[in-house]
Amino acid sequence: MTSSNGWQRGALAAGIAGVVALAGCSASGQADADQPQGGTVTLEFMQWWEPELPKGSFRELMDRFESENPGIEVELISGPWSQTKDQIIAGAASGTIADVVGLDGSWLYDLSRQGAIADLGEIFEENDYDTSKLVQQVTVDGATVMVPAVNFAYPLFVNLDLLEQVGVSEPPTTRSEFLAAAKAISEAGGDASGWAMPLALETANGVQNDILPWVWAGGGQILTDDGKPDLENEASVSGLEFVKELWDAGAVSPGAFSMAEQDKVEEFAAGRVGMMFSSLAHINMLRASNPDLNFTVVAPPVPDGYSGEIGINTNSWGVGIADSSEHKAEAFKLLEFLLSAEVSSELSTWANGFPGNVDGAPDFSGTDPLFKQAFDIFQDGYPMNEFVGAPVAQELQRQYATEVQRMLDGDLPVTDALKAAQTAWSGEF
Repeated sequence: MTSSNGWQRGALAAGIAGVVALAGCSASGQADADQPQGGTVTLEFMQWWEPELPKGSFRELMDRFESENPGIEVELISGPWSQTKDQIIAGAASGTIADVVGLDGSWLYDLSRQGAIADLGEIFEENDYDTSKLVQQVTVDGATVMVPAVNFAYPLFVNLDLLEQVGVSEPPTTRSEFLAAAKAISEAGGDASGWAMPLALETANGVQNDILPWVWAGGGQILTDDGKPDLENEASVSGLEFVKELWDAGAVSPGAFSMAEQDKVEEFAAGRVGMMFSSLAHINMLRASNPDLNFTVVAPPVPDGYSGEIGINTNSWGVGIADSSEHKAEAFKLLEFLLSAEVSSELSTWANGFPGNVDGAPDFSGTDPLFKQAFDIFQDGYPMNEFVGAPVAQELQRQYATEVQRMLDGDLPVTDALKAAQTAWSGEF
């Protein structure tokens, strides 16, 4: 579950993959042996952020932290996302986890259940830290285990030329407008479809990125407030019924059952898909791959008649502290630094994301204007991803996608598909 402050709210959730033991992360318990003479504390900070940021920028940021906090040094342990995940999970199992760790929401459940991640709520309270400035706090079993430093939103990407060709002057804001536009594009006689919905079971992230945005946009949830499966509620049923309506109308791109995320983006870049939910990270890629592509980003369409805040699918670069760390006070200072308005703004600017501090804002000078447009959308809504902090999130999505495929094949009514998914999910929680 997640608590949010300022202009954000929402419950977030995801799960854990298997344990792969990799070398390379020294034990936090060995910190005294690594500690230089003179009382300097060395914090290990394991993350995948550094390789994804402009060269040298993250190290320079850590140098600034060190200059502002004499007696603390930061050793960056950097690698690709998958390697970092494996090392953190292996380190948690062996008691050799780094002092400070970059976290993806999909790793949290098992790490928390193992007692590997400290309760940040207790640390914040001990340090009289003002959490009202945080966009989100992610909790598992009541303990705050992660705070997002950078958020990545998934708005609706819209091909404006395809809309114009079918006589639609403005991007859709409601489900009925979306359905009409998607049908018109698919029926126009070209090779374009209205909407792409990747449902490949190998990754199954099309559940959180493409199907559930229809539920979340209208304020709905698929988990209860205490984090239990609730797939058969009215908002959940309505969202999946709308997906089926799009499917039955022929508005969905062919090959959905084998389509992956990257396939969707490539189809949109080629002008063969009119609309898709996707990460803002794809804006620059789309510009580079097809300079003539005329597109924009808008908020996810909401149920007709809905007037509340819009939930926007969001992933993040989260940060936490190892429970085994002997330097929690120093680790907190690093978190406080990363989550400050100034630093989270810099990080989000470099990463093409949004800050973890409500007072932060990316520097949009010199960037694609769509990033500023998306930031405004993000501020007007709230971040939402109920797989963050849930057990085996990848498997939950695979189970859901399996039932959706059966439904779309005509084997199941929507309510039966969700009932089957509910039963499967209940066995995982």
